[in-house]
Amino acid sequence: MKRADTKSEINFHGRISHPNVVKLLGYSMEDNEQILVYEFMAKGSLEKHLFRTLRGGVVQEALPWSLRLKILIDAASGLAFLHSAGKQIIYRNLKPSKILLDSNFNAKLLDFTLAIHGPDSGESHVSTPLIGTYGYVAPEYVSTGHLSAKSDVYGFGVVLLETMTGLRAVDWNRPSHQMNLVEWARPFLANRRKIGSVMDSRLQGQYRSKGARLATQLTLKCLNGDPTSRPHMDEVVETLKKIGTMESKR
Repeated sequence: MKRADTKSEINFHGRISHPNVVKLLGYSMEDNEQILVYEFMAKGSLEKHLFRTLRGGVVQEALPWSLRLKILIDAASGLAFLHSAGKQIIYRNLKPSKILLDSNFNAKLLDFTLAIHGPDSGESHVSTPLIGTYGYVAPEYVSTGHLSAKSDVYGFGVVLLETMTGLRAVDWNRPSHQMNLVEWARPFLANRRKIGSVMDSRLQGQYRSKGARLATQLTLKCLNGDPTSRPHMDEVVETLKKIGTMESKR
């Protein structure tokens, strides 16, 4: 990690505390050594559990739907906290590898090297050079350099879609029409009769059709091309909790 990135991480991460943000326990920046010490997250990242296989090529057991919902609620709660901070923080780096899980699968956000303060009162966005990972960056940020909290909402929509489908946002090994997950899945999300086509086949029988329908509707809202039409993260949290409550009654 570059020294400038380390300072950014400390400036943001060292000043906030929330159950869904990984704790920065300490750091050292002596000479050329830069060390950051975080709390231990025993289960690794969401990416590991969604996409990777165990050593020897053994396929990893799929995360159950109820656990995926819990992780999504936690991650959404962390983002909602950042967006409601006294000086709003735009995370700008949400993807499954940045969502870590403790021994009880409580999810927490890691890595504030790309975080930036939100716009001043009365402004709708901040203008900044394009930084981020292809497949997760909001379209308005790509085309104009305008960044807002709603850009994070788009990124969350991509993670939500990945968690529902068990597929990566971008995979060059898939057929050309499926390489970009959002572009491929959008027509299925908009058609309630085809929702089953995008849900991870390993989740068969684990979810209510109404819950899956609400999840797809929420995904579409988060991925709306117009940032002003996307929900706020606190709305996302409430919708996910509603789905979670619905599924717990199965």
